Amino acid sequence: MQARRGAPARQRAASRKGAAIKKMSTTREQAERARKAFLKLSTTTDRTAILKDLSPAIEQHASAILEANKKDLAEAKGKIAEPLYKRLILSDSKFRAVIEGIRQIAQMEDPLGRLLQETELDDGLTLRKIQTPIGVLAAIFESRPDVGPQIASLAIRTGNAVLLKGGREAASTNAALVDVIRRVLDKYGVADAVQLVSTREEVAELLRMDDLISLVIPRGSNEMVRTIQQSTKIPVLGHADGICHVYIDEFADTNKAVRVAVDSKAQDPAPCNAAETLLIHSRFPEREKVLKALSNAGVELRDSGFGSEYLDLIMNVRVVNSVDEAIDHIHRYGSRHTDTIVTENKAVAERFLNEVDSAGVYWNASTRFADGFKYGLGAEVGISTNKTHARGPVGVEGLLIYKYQLIGNGHIVATYTGENAKPFRHRKLS
Repeated sequence: MQARRGAPARQRAASRKGAAIKKMSTTREQAERARKAFLKLSTTTDRTAILKDLSPAIEQHASAILEANKKDLAEAKGKIAEPLYKRLILSDSKFRAVIEGIRQIAQMEDPLGRLLQETELDDGLTLRKIQTPIGVLAAIFESRPDVGPQIASLAIRTGNAVLLKGGREAASTNAALVDVIRRVLDKYGVADAVQLVSTREEVAELLRMDDLISLVIPRGSNEMVRTIQQSTKIPVLGHADGICHVYIDEFADTNKAVRVAVDSKAQDPAPCNAAETLLIHSRFPEREKVLKALSNAGVELRDSGFGSEYLDLIMNVRVVNSVDEAIDHIHRYGSRHTDTIVTENKAVAERFLNEVDSAGVYWNASTRFADGFKYGLGAEVGISTNKTHARGPVGVEGLLIYKYQLIGNGHIVATYTGENAKPFRHRKLS
């Protein structure tokens, strides 16, 4: 009797295990299809033609995409944090920016196959350094549905395939956008170059596929990014925190100080390039005017919590006695994202620009300029605080790598080794 009662439990366990294996197999097959599409997209496909078809296709389906976004917003209302809800909104201006970004990317020169360097090693032996795509990307992002087409269009431009995992809160919008993108890609035989991944379990599987996935790009909360960084051997491009600073120097122009401080925090407090801390020199005479302007913009000012990322109308304030103290504070509490100085003293500004170790360092300009579209990159896959490969807003250049091509005529290494070794010429041709 006990054996019979245990049998169904074992069968259910076996069934669950079988379902997990099937899901793993399906996810791997998805990555393998992406790899196959990448090999075609990066070589024999007209990527410019795809991009030129993409923006009008998205524009044509605007009503369906925006309707899907309304559905997501209705379902998410009151269920997610306010900053995430704001990011979920696909406004007319955001939608137009997506279309304009794709148009800009379509107009860019195709970067693949570009000769970066050419060296003559010896007579008839030439080494070329050629620009190439990275491979298959896995992009994981929260809330912002405009991120999907931005990343997809940059991937297409650079010949990379991409697996997109958006948050559940934007499921309908993401599905509507990716459906349009895949229809366009399908006309060129590379529909699988852009695919949606739907569950966290699938993401966990992808993070273990270092044989198929070349780069992971997370865009979301500190917790999400750090979890991904700790869960994979695949290189991760991005940042965990966006703790940006505005430093108002003693030589700052008051009007500029007000404009930059308010815009950096209040223009839109939810993105990662919004400032979280205001540093003010003790000898700046109009401190209260700046603080009042921030308060009038709805900003809650605090004198503690340095190192916190609020993504809301909250800002820490600290008085410092020198530019050195400001730089030290930024290096202690910042996240190497974007930091700005407001000053009319060029020497002080140059010190700040040169000594602050961040991906973006500004002079008399809002931190909110840290954005691929504003930089003229067309769009961005995210902002990287990495010290290798790519840094700051990552556009086309950040999704490219290179390979070496060696052209010889029966050359062998033995010629250049031993007592009678022939010397290399190493003459730069370009």
